[in-house]
This record gives sequence, C-alpha cells and structure tokens, in this order.
Amino acid sequence: MGKLFFLFALLPILEITILVNVGEQIGGWNTVAIVIATAFLGAYLVRQQGLSTLLSAQQKMQTGTIPGQEMAEGLLLVISGVLLVTPGFITDIFGFLLCLPFTRPIIAKALLKQMSLKVVQASAQQGPFSGTHYQQTSSSNPQQGDIIEGEFENKDDPIKQGLRKPD
Repeated sequence: MGKLFFLFALLPILEITILVNVGEQIGGWNTVAIVIATAFLGAYLVRQQGLSTLLSAQQKMQTGTIPGQEMAEGLLLVISGVLLVTPGFITDIFGFLLCLPFTRPIIAKALLKQMSLKVVQASAQQGPFSGTHYQQTSSSNPQQGDIIEGEFENKDDPIKQGLRKPD
C-alpha cells in the first residue's frame, strides 16, 4: 500500500515541485525543452539498447540457452521507456538508470535473483503435496475417488459405418 501511495500520490507532487523550481531558475520554456529533449534521448537509447538486447537473446536461443538475463533486461527497458517519456526529472533519472548499458545488467541480475528467491519461497511454502487435489484423492474411502464408470462407442469404426465389411 505504501509503495502505491508513493507512486501515485507523492511522486507526481515531487515531480511538479522540482519542475516548478527548475522553471523558476532557468525559465519555463527551457524546462519544457529539457523535458522534451530527455524524452527523445530516452526513446533513442531505449530503441538502441532494445535492439542489442534482442540480438543477444536471439544468439542465446540459437545456442540452446535460455535468455533469462536478456528477458529481464527487456522488461527493464520497457519500464525505462515509460519512465523516460513521463515528464519529470525523477522519472528521467530512474529511466536512464534502467536504460544505460552499464547499470541495466546489474539491476537485471538483482531482479532475477529476487524473483528466484520468491519462487523458491513460494514452492517451499506450498510443498509438492499440499494442493487440495492430493488431499481429496488421498482419502481412505474409495467411493470418493475420481473413478467414472461408463460405456462408449467408437463412431469412427469403418465397419459400423458400413464403409467396410467385417473379415
């Protein structure tokens, strides 16, 4: 809850405050020009880095390796693109950190490590036999199992369709 509050309430207030203060120092039109320039520069960098990440992922897939690092970097590039086209200096700083080729791999490795820890924790909490399906079918009463009795007829049988005579 606190992270979402910061993201949607406090961050825009901080961005507006900084934009107003910078506008007072260097002028409103200069501030707008800087915001537009960072958006164009960011879009260019995201495109360039995205293509290099895509090529690296394709090379790994051709060798039979899973491109996990490249997938994480691609996700960071998408987030970076959104942050860089959002007007403001704080979002631009975070956007450039996620976009630059010397900071993005470090952040992607940390992201992958965090995600793998969460997967390990989730699988340890659930365990291999903790699902409700196992608990339902492991009862000692055989009448509660998943056995369904019935009859069937093969409609694709050529003899019954009259296409072929029995031997």
